[in-house]
Amino acid sequence: MKIGHVYIVVIILAVTVVINSSYKIPTPVKVKDGNGFAVLELFTSEGCSSCPPADELMAKIQQESAGKSVYLLAYHVDYWDRLGWKDVFSSAEYSNRQMQYGRWLNVSPIYTPQVIINGKTQFVGSEAADIRHAISEQLSMKPVATLTIQASREGERLNIKYRAVHANSGSRVLIAVVQKAAQSKVLRGENAGHLLSHAQIVRKLQTEQLSSTGEGNAVIELPKDFNASNGEIIGFVQDQHSGEIQAVAKVEVNER
Repeated sequence: MKIGHVYIVVIILAVTVVINSSYKIPTPVKVKDGNGFAVLELFTSEGCSSCPPADELMAKIQQESAGKSVYLLAYHVDYWDRLGWKDVFSSAEYSNRQMQYGRWLNVSPIYTPQVIINGKTQFVGSEAADIRHAISEQLSMKPVATLTIQASREGERLNIKYRAVHANSGSRVLIAVVQKAAQSKVLRGENAGHLLSHAQIVRKLQTEQLSSTGEGNAVIELPKDFNASNGEIIGFVQDQHSGEIQAVAKVEVNER
């Protein structure tokens, strides 16, 4: 009987060793600092029941990456508006931008929530581990170009001066007017009855040509309800052939 008990113990131990050797506890990927940058573009909608977790993830990443070269842009698309709830931040322009990414990245059909990182890779917007890993990869890379941007406000207009160095031929500068935070009470549609929190909402996106010197000026009409204390300007250089983002810069707007 003692021998039988010994065999049982050995078998149990052997099974335990096999299980432990094949199982690995997943570890979260931290946002690491480096020489590179990560521009996250989230395509979302208040009418999409799958989108709030992606909005929440963007807010978390915004907190985690404070002081790092991580830039967040949330575009509210308009193709959900006809399904019961009109998103106050939605625009056909942002739906068109997402469709352009579909062509650049060969993704069809487009969907929400979708996150594009540096114009090169795309993820379901709530895939936290994959998105954090991609951010870390991009931060470890050396940028191919640089962008500097200055902004001065005159009433409801914003005067922008920018300079891009080593940008690819066929690139353009895109300037986003961003509202850092907002909340919306949704009354109809898939999110009816929910109070939704949003981060880094793109309120306006303007595209500018790049001269041979890489320097340029732009005038942007600000949204009527733009509040400088809850806003910022993010500019980035994007290759119009591939969609790759080559450089990015951010500037705050002072009230005058």
